[in-house]
Amino acid sequence: MNIKFCYKLKKTAAETHQMLLQAYGEEAVSKKCVYEWFKRFRDGKETVEDEPRSGRPSTSRTSDMIEEVREMLARDRRLTLRLMAEELGIGKETVRTIVREDLGKRKICSRFVPHRLTAEQKEKRMECANDFISMCRGNRSFLTTIVTGDETWCYQYDPETKRQSMAWCSPSSPRPSKSRLQKSKVKTMLIAFFDSHGVIHKEFVPPGQTVNAAFYEQVLKRLLQRIRRVRPELHRTGSWVLLHDNAPAHAAIRVRQFLAQRSVTVIDHPPYSPDLAPADFFLFPRLKIALKGTRFEDLDDIQESVTTTLQTIPAEAFSGSFHKLFERCQRCIEREGDYFEGQ
Repeated sequence: MNIKFCYKLKKTAAETHQMLLQAYGEEAVSKKCVYEWFKRFRDGKETVEDEPRSGRPSTSRTSDMIEEVREMLARDRRLTLRLMAEELGIGKETVRTIVREDLGKRKICSRFVPHRLTAEQKEKRMECANDFISMCRGNRSFLTTIVTGDETWCYQYDPETKRQSMAWCSPSSPRPSKSRLQKSKVKTMLIAFFDSHGVIHKEFVPPGQTVNAAFYEQVLKRLLQRIRRVRPELHRTGSWVLLHDNAPAHAAIRVRQFLAQRSVTVIDHPPYSPDLAPADFFLFPRLKIALKGTRFEDLDDIQESVTTTLQTIPAEAFSGSFHKLFERCQRCIEREGDYFEGQ
């Protein structure tokens, strides 16, 4: 309307643009837009409404369009907003509004799971979880009698996570960046056993040594000696139980016979269930987070740092991990044996 008013007063397009800048400042239309409207008025156009655009309705957020978007997502849930907008001939932001507000959807990344569980494996997880809960309810101090352990690799260099590299920045600060690095080939294997009070026994596997049944049997002998020395009450009463996973070395007949001869009770652990093993969901993640981003000189340096980090973990954290195990067993049953983390 202002441009048409100036045109009627015989103002030039340049003069009109200057007047608009004086009145509206940064909100004024561009000089190109002013010249386009002057051309339209010279060609006899009287209305100040925009001409209808071909191929796109005045509003794209209709019930028919919403249904089309719903059907597209039903066929392929991985479609991007841009692809849907191009196929439907509407704006990307309109598609975003339909997907988020009208259909109530949000895009979620797939979560990694340790294994694609079969029906039998889910049933086994539920069975073990039920047995564990029954043992805990029948004996309130049962959690304090569990000794659990496992093996894990510790690397000379393990890149820090994306969350660890986050930093506070002002609006004018450049975005932080880091190079893409991978885990080093130099590594050492840690074997650790702990209970609700802390680490009982740890050792590092000699380079080149495979953790087979024979080697693991020797590890268990050293574990029994450590329990006798640092947990005399457990050794004296013989009331402690062992929880380890179903790795081939752990489930070997030789190892089972060794534990049976020494009257060590082993808690049945379901296969492919790191979410039900305190070493996997508590100790090793906590240890590795502390080591990420640090480059160690050699194996001795790695082992020294691992030992120091283990010593800094408070006893309350170890105790809490076994209470979390009880809660995780309950969640496993609620999910009918399926993985529950990330739900």
